[in-house]
Amino acid sequence: MSKATRCDLIVLGGGPAGSTAAALLARAGRRVVLLEKDRHPRFHIGESLLPMNLPIFARLGVLEQVAAIGVEKPGADFADATDAGHTTYAFARALRGEYRYAFQVKRAELDQLLFQNAARAGADAREGVTARDVQLDDSEVRVTVRGESGEDQTLSARYLIDASGRDTFLGNKLRLKENHPSHRSAALFAHFSGVARRQGDEAGNISIVRFDDGWVWLIPLREDITSIGAVCRPERLEGVRGRETEALAELLAGLPAVARRLASASQVGPARLTGNYSYRSRAMTGPRWLMVGDAHAFIDPVFSSGVYLAMRSAERAAELVHDVLHRPEREAALQAAYAKEVNKGLEEFSWFICRFMEPTMGRLFARPNNLLKMEQAVTSLLSGDVFEPGLVRLRLLAFKAVYGASRRRDGASP
Repeated sequence: MSKATRCDLIVLGGGPAGSTAAALLARAGRRVVLLEKDRHPRFHIGESLLPMNLPIFARLGVLEQVAAIGVEKPGADFADATDAGHTTYAFARALRGEYRYAFQVKRAELDQLLFQNAARAGADAREGVTARDVQLDDSEVRVTVRGESGEDQTLSARYLIDASGRDTFLGNKLRLKENHPSHRSAALFAHFSGVARRQGDEAGNISIVRFDDGWVWLIPLREDITSIGAVCRPERLEGVRGRETEALAELLAGLPAVARRLASASQVGPARLTGNYSYRSRAMTGPRWLMVGDAHAFIDPVFSSGVYLAMRSAERAAELVHDVLHRPEREAALQAAYAKEVNKGLEEFSWFICRFMEPTMGRLFARPNNLLKMEQAVTSLLSGDVFEPGLVRLRLLAFKAVYGASRRRDGASP
């Protein structure tokens, strides 16, 4: 806590978003203080990455390191609870198909790797430091922080990036955070060893299993570890606190598609419960501050979009801050463009995620139709290719039209 108290930029949160922004801005010559409330390595969910993460890792200079800690993920497969088979979306079939795989990683390892990379780039990377309060005015940002000794200190900066994840530091301080109005969920999850994996080329797939009250993920990790979690309506998990392990075992045992793969498995470490997933802040930018990744919004993780959207927004945030520190008069215009781009990707994923549990969407995912290359467009979405204009967006619009027509045939409103 005796380190420098003035800098160009404070970044709150040492996860993928914060470490990405800090590394890029430090590399550009900015004085960056990166604050992480915990100490790495620390447990985190969000272990399944997307192919579009790969070019970001390459630009950060850590792609080989990520490959060394990851399991190669060639695609995603979707099944129902009956174990009647599954449908695979292989990333190699994406419309652009430039990145044919992703990785699945233990987040404790990935987050530590990215945090250390930010420090090597020149960021003043501090662990065990919690942001307690913030003051924003026309000339500077002041953040009151507390170290592990209990001592408070005030840091001053020209700009603030909130990458605090689901803590949503600014969202709570400025009362901007709002729960999703219609998409409510909770999650119960743990790591297991001895879980049967898909055969052959599909062994590294993430598997998604639908059931009446939600869905289950199975994510293969290194060293024979598989991350398994259930995302459910909150009422399904009422009364689970204190008996997480038993509740998760009961839930998974009732799903044949999961139970078969758990026949020789054992749980490794504790089961964990987390509350309502989906939220959004009414604003993601303001004078001298902006939010990246989960600090701004989080949606149901069924398409594994969280880490990619966080790192993509962090790259754009780094470009914005570097430019604004040169030319403050451009801040409003640059922030508006940043918010528009980030929201574009978030809304593309959200449209599909908010409808994923509907019977019509389940049927379309189980029996994909590649008319007008719609199946390949959905695969592109699952790869993270949602920002560039052109073929992917046009095909996704076609898929949405087919979905709407199918819903009407099912007698429901689209």
